[in-house]
Amino acid sequence: MVAGKGGQGAVAFDKNLMAKGAAGGSGGHGGSVWFEGVSDLTKLNQFRFKKELEAENGEPGRGQWRDGKNGADLIVYIPVGTVVTNLQNNEKQEVTQVGEKILAAKGGNGGKGNFLFRGPKNTSPTQFQPGLPGEEFELKLELKMIADVGFIGLPNGGKSSLLNTLTAAKAKVGNYAFTTLEPNLGAYYELILADIPGLIEGASEGRGLGAKFLRHVERTKYLFHLISSETQDPVHDYKIIRGELKKYNKELAKKKETVFISKSDLVDEERMKEIIEALAGEKVKATPITIADDEGIKPVRKALEKIQKEKIKS
Repeated sequence: MVAGKGGQGAVAFDKNLMAKGAAGGSGGHGGSVWFEGVSDLTKLNQFRFKKELEAENGEPGRGQWRDGKNGADLIVYIPVGTVVTNLQNNEKQEVTQVGEKILAAKGGNGGKGNFLFRGPKNTSPTQFQPGLPGEEFELKLELKMIADVGFIGLPNGGKSSLLNTLTAAKAKVGNYAFTTLEPNLGAYYELILADIPGLIEGASEGRGLGAKFLRHVERTKYLFHLISSETQDPVHDYKIIRGELKKYNKELAKKKETVFISKSDLVDEERMKEIIEALAGEKVKATPITIADDEGIKPVRKALEKIQKEKIKS
């Protein structure tokens, strides 16, 4: 990645009749390279084939006191949660919000034209400055998920299917445990949603996907806890997840949590009532949802709209 080079200063003299003074303009500054955070998680795909980034050079100065035009800055859009590491000095910068900009490489200053070297004893100087080169670095870009909402729950709880329905994500879905081995991300308007790998009992000690799962949960702001309607014991399932969160980091248990009973279309009303009442006995308010129709997913959309409003206010 290379920032723009500053333009060279000009050596020129006043073209007006009988005038001999210096009139060389200065060169324009080189463009800088900036990274700006966006909610579009596909933006890192641009680096698959384009590995070099260059900002525009500043234009050289010209005669009659005309300074060169500054080079245009290069703004590179990257997903929120991307860590930019400078491989030369190991300095790290992270984009944490949509619209946040960080300077990756500063453009070089333009050189002075001979007009700026004039003096009482040197009215027609021939000195000038070349433009300075822009900063040049090798960078490493790494997406460390900062999702607004993380979907948590036991394996095969419907998290991936919900993410696919709400966003353009294409998370793998299957009727068996551990379909999701890596977090899947999707954007719901300005919110970033994450389908986080299913948790099992003992994960805080490293079982299953273990600490890898919990590390991702740490970086989410809200939790949507999905309990499958196919469960034999909803309270047990709920307590497994909550217990592992507390064992790993007590702060995780303090995150705002909304509980949904997924796949509600697979059980009858009587069974759904039993699940809701069982969780209510543990002071857990749970809402049935299904991706089978628009009405069934409305509770999730409403919860996301509320979070979106809170995000705008903050």
